[in-house]
Amino acid sequence: MIGFLARRLVNYVILCLVATFLAYLLASLTFDPVAILMQRNPPPPEAAIAAKRLALHFDQPIPLRFVHWLGGVVHGDFGRTVTDHNVGDELLPRMGVSLRLFLVGVTVGVILGVILGVVSAIRQYKISDYAATVFSFVILSTPVFVIGPLLKTGALQVNDWLGTEYLKFTGEQTPGFDGSWLASLGDRLRYLIVPTLTIALQQIAYYSRYQRSAMLDVLGSDFLRTASAKGLTRRRVLFKHGLRTALIPMATLFAFGFGLLIVGGTFTEHIFGWYGMGDWLIVGVNTQDANVVATVTLFVAVLVLISGWLSDVLYAALDPRVRV
Repeated sequence: MIGFLARRLVNYVILCLVATFLAYLLASLTFDPVAILMQRNPPPPEAAIAAKRLALHFDQPIPLRFVHWLGGVVHGDFGRTVTDHNVGDELLPRMGVSLRLFLVGVTVGVILGVILGVVSAIRQYKISDYAATVFSFVILSTPVFVIGPLLKTGALQVNDWLGTEYLKFTGEQTPGFDGSWLASLGDRLRYLIVPTLTIALQQIAYYSRYQRSAMLDVLGSDFLRTASAKGLTRRRVLFKHGLRTALIPMATLFAFGFGLLIVGGTFTEHIFGWYGMGDWLIVGVNTQDANVVATVTLFVAVLVLISGWLSDVLYAALDPRVRV
């Protein structure tokens, strides 16, 4: 098992580097930040433009530029933006924003989605199954820029009912909040409830459909009938043997889905005023900043690397054949 996980980790590291290089290559081939500087009124002097080209290493081929950038990354230096700010200074705060926003929502959504999918499969064609199906299809067919404002409207109704502005949904915390760490945590949680619910609803609908299909495939298998014939209780048959097997194909889906959601959640960040990695990617594209795009790509690639490797660990834990 250790050899299997080690080989998979090496593969993910190589893929991580390849993905980052391709993003850097594409950005370098299509972006021209110097042209944006020349459009200013009045335009900057030629000496300033030449200095900017030199600072961005435009005198070097793109592969050498990438090697230079990657060498800085190894030492914690992600380069500078086209506006001459340190990329690393903005990286950690934006990472924290995205991880706080999506980690809770995805975790809640995955757990509830699996439970809903299992219940729907066990109670196939019952009222609860039809209700879960309708719920999932409605949520999946509704874009996040519709769900988000609807939940904000619902939060306003809840606040009116409570007689206080308890639920917050714009920003991460109250500006200028001054209090203990516990009070600060409570303040942040109030801002986290509505956007977390937005993410969780989509994840519940998404994963419940997959888990229902995976569980239905397992329920008709021979090994479950054999386990029942041996006298095992229905609960033990369903959850120890059935659910464990049904979770195997879901492990990879869980892992890679979280890594890609970070950047795919740009709409959610904009709706609720959380400026994380997805928003930063849009800023990098608008300002034609190859270093920012490469940094965001590297962050997502590392997340996918970690998530994929953890899915391999989970896969090996669920399937004894992998350990052998």
